[in-house]
Amino acid sequence: MAENETESTWTTQRILIAVAAAILIVLGIAWLAGAFSDDDATGSGDTTTTTEGETTTTEEGETTTTEEGETTTTEDGGTEPEGPIKVALVAPSASDDLAFTQSMVDAINALDREIDLSITDSTFVVEEAAAAIRGCAEDGNDVVIVHGTQFGASLEEIAPDFPEVTFIWGTATDTGGIPNVFAYYPQADQGGYVNGVVASQISAAGILGVVGPVEAGDAVAYINGFAKGAEDNGSTVNITYTGSFSDVALAAEAAQAHITNGVDVLTGSAQMVVGAVGVAAENDVPWFGTQANQTSLAPDLVVASQVYHWEVVLGDMLDLRDAGTLGGEAFAINLENGGLVIEFNDGYQLPDGVRELADQTIAGIIDGSIDTGA
Repeated sequence: MAENETESTWTTQRILIAVAAAILIVLGIAWLAGAFSDDDATGSGDTTTTTEGETTTTEEGETTTTEEGETTTTEDGGTEPEGPIKVALVAPSASDDLAFTQSMVDAINALDREIDLSITDSTFVVEEAAAAIRGCAEDGNDVVIVHGTQFGASLEEIAPDFPEVTFIWGTATDTGGIPNVFAYYPQADQGGYVNGVVASQISAAGILGVVGPVEAGDAVAYINGFAKGAEDNGSTVNITYTGSFSDVALAAEAAQAHITNGVDVLTGSAQMVVGAVGVAAENDVPWFGTQANQTSLAPDLVVASQVYHWEVVLGDMLDLRDAGTLGGEAFAINLENGGLVIEFNDGYQLPDGVRELADQTIAGIIDGSIDTGA
């Protein structure tokens, strides 16, 4: 009886051992199947981790982080945005000035990419702008747009201190040799010439007036183009520079002086033109705008505006930055590339044939048959 019980006990133990071994074999096969399945799904050496802030492994075995707003390195050494690109704009006048600063704000908002935008506007004083530019770089912005010719000297000191930040500066025709600076400028003489041609067609007196700010940058290019277009079509052009980009009262005084001296069509440049447009409206004098569409300032009297579409070149600059080029090039907007657009006010009735003449003038500037005097 005892011998039979002992044999039964050993039989039971052998069965339990066999069962346990079978279970271990099954679990091992399942684990191996899962491992091979994961490798087939992700590729050798890859992981599919996408949680923000975690580390991912590339096919080349390199690692990158994916914290919000940062970038990952591509095979060619460039970067790919892993969220909104952080862009700061420093500008001399109000964001809604219907002129220089608004042209850039509108352009940034027109870009077909995700942007985290911060704006420091009304920094007309150069020292204040310089502090803002440096602060924007220190705050971790990927790109700082320095929107003002007068800020160039400050940028020359600041940009080298932040070699990983792209600075975009205008209006300027060169980068000052700084590798992380892009420059941009409008060939504003082109739209100025078109406006001058049209203005000469609607002027009864044949005397046109210009209210300019400082004789520099795109303002002087626009004014020179306007004067040539008008003079090529038989008009006289009187030009006044107020010496200020922002003094609205001086602009109004200059406009009134022009009208007193027989001018019957006006134009001007920079954010201070709201003063000149106000005087034009009071005296029923047509106005031609530049930089942004100024129709809303005088819906019955603004004839046309040369509008800056900076997005045409801003997109190219940001694409270059994504590919690893942080600066070193200058970009122009013009009638040919669509960066300059003459936007006519449908509320102003042009004489017959004038719109067609404007279109012919635009075509002639693009094909080079018309010299704008630049």
